[in-house]
Amino acid sequence: MIRRCAALVAAALLWSLAGSGPAQAAGYRYWSFWERTGDRWTYATQGPSTARPADGDVQGFRFAVSADSADASRPRGTASFAAICATTPPRDGAKRVALVVDFGTPADAPSGETPPHPRTACARVPGDASTAEALAAVAKPLRYDANALLCAITGYPRTGCGEQVTARGTSPAPSGKPVQDKGPSLGLYAGGALIAALAGAAVWQSRRRGHA
Repeated sequence: MIRRCAALVAAALLWSLAGSGPAQAAGYRYWSFWERTGDRWTYATQGPSTARPADGDVQGFRFAVSADSADASRPRGTASFAAICATTPPRDGAKRVALVVDFGTPADAPSGETPPHPRTACARVPGDASTAEALAAVAKPLRYDANALLCAITGYPRTGCGEQVTARGTSPAPSGKPVQDKGPSLGLYAGGALIAALAGAAVWQSRRRGHA
C-alpha cells in the first residue's frame, strides 16, 4: 500500500509540475477575412488580394484575437447585399461587392485604442477586381506588412500586425514574457492538494500496520 501511495504521489507531482508552466498564448490579433454564403459567414479559403468576388457577393472582415480559423470570430450583425448596395445601381463593366467591416470589441483592441463602430459599404469596382481592391475603394487607409498581411482598415489599428498575445487584450512584453503575471496555475494548487492527501494516506497506513 505504501509503495502504491508513493507512486501516486510521484505521478501527482509530475502532473502538478506540468500544469505549473507558463500560460499558453491565446492566439493572434489580426483581421480575418470572411465570405457570406446564404445567411452564414464562412472563413475565406484565400486572401483578399487573390479573391475575385462576383457582382452581388458579400465579403466581411473582423478584427479579433483568435488562435486559428476554427477559433476566429465572425463579423457581427446581419449582412444583406440588397440592403448594403441598395443605393448603388449596377453599371456595365463593373461589379458591386457588399463589404462588412467589424472592428471588434474593446477586449480585443490593442492597448490604448478603441475600436470604431462596425460599418458596411458597397464597392463598385471593375469586373476583375479583387476583394482587396474593393476594400481599398471604400475603406482607406489600408495598411499591409512586408508579407502582404492586412494590418489595418481605415487606419485601425494604428500599430501592430498579427502580433501574438498571451491573453485577450494583452501582448507580449519586449522580453517575450507575458505582460500580466497570471500567478500559479490551477494545476499547481490541485496537484499540491493531491500530493498532501496521498502522503497523509501513506503515513496513516504505515502507522496502522505498525499497531497491528
